[in-house]
Amino acid sequence: MLTDLGKTPAIAHEDRALLDETCRLTDRLADSLAENGFARHFVPERWNGGAGTFTALLDAVSVLAETCASTAWCAARYAAHGRLAAYLPEAGQREVWGDGPDVCVAASVMPPQGSAVRADGGWRLTGRWNTASGVDQAEWVLLASWAPADGSPADEAREHRIFAVRRPEVKVLHTWHPVGLRGTGSNSVEADVVVPDHLSFTLRDLARVQPHAARCHTVPFPLVAALIFAAPVLGAAEGALRTWWDAQTERMRPDGGTAAQQHVLARASAHIQSARLLLERAAQRADHAPVTPVLVAENQRDVSVAVELCGSAADELFRTAGLRALDEGDALQRRWRDITAARTHRTLDFGSAAASYTGALLVARTAEGAR
Repeated sequence: MLTDLGKTPAIAHEDRALLDETCRLTDRLADSLAENGFARHFVPERWNGGAGTFTALLDAVSVLAETCASTAWCAARYAAHGRLAAYLPEAGQREVWGDGPDVCVAASVMPPQGSAVRADGGWRLTGRWNTASGVDQAEWVLLASWAPADGSPADEAREHRIFAVRRPEVKVLHTWHPVGLRGTGSNSVEADVVVPDHLSFTLRDLARVQPHAARCHTVPFPLVAALIFAAPVLGAAEGALRTWWDAQTERMRPDGGTAAQQHVLARASAHIQSARLLLERAAQRADHAPVTPVLVAENQRDVSVAVELCGSAADELFRTAGLRALDEGDALQRRWRDITAARTHRTLDFGSAAASYTGALLVARTAEGAR
């Protein structure tokens, strides 16, 4: 399980500087994420993993993101990818975790990229995949391609298939030089490798209920995917508010400051606290609530709104921070850049969430009317 929140990885000043300079995690930070239980958080208990909760991950990742959103992003991804790898066949899971659960897994699974064709005993996987966060320090990489469905010719039925590949079998291309989340090392990879059947599963498999599985391995992928991406955004927004407030109090008048300062503080803090409530409710649903299509859509709705609230708060904090925030080393600017970068992720898109929510309600209403 994850360690106590008070023991989340400490991030040294020299590590933080290297993140922006090298556009990747330091090896020391990656090791600390494994040591502090992030990689094993969703690993099945039979492999000595945590089979943990989404609430615990939200809390730990958001706390870490108050200090460094890039490190927290990789922590969340390593945990999430361990959950995905739990859908490998038994022999594949044994190959990944047979020597222990603290295995960092990177991934590029959405959208499918590259090419997969049948080979003796498995699949020939070739091509290039983009944005595999934390791949430099990972031991395994999950890569997805469209592949012929079993028993179908290559030009007919196809399916979204995911392959587990050992990190040394892929070539990392250092393509990641973004404005924000620079330290995530979300580089591209190239591969030309044969992957055995026991190291592969399909996206449809994520919907199957595994016998005697923990709750985290029975909830549908769309219920929790956006939530895990949103956790670093929440922590970064809370860190931005603290940084802004510390700077304001240095020059605030004894009577409580100007009306403008008061309005920014009140509005931004309310937005961020509202976002936390929405994400905590989404995590509680994922951990405990009976799963229905409407519940899945509600989680997607709430997570996307929470990210929008964090983004609007960060925008206002940055806009009102003064000239000091324009310095490239400013802590508030860094958090604003990280939040802005995270908001571009397609999983957090409000438009898609709104469409899913409306569609789920219409289907539910139609079903009720047919009774």
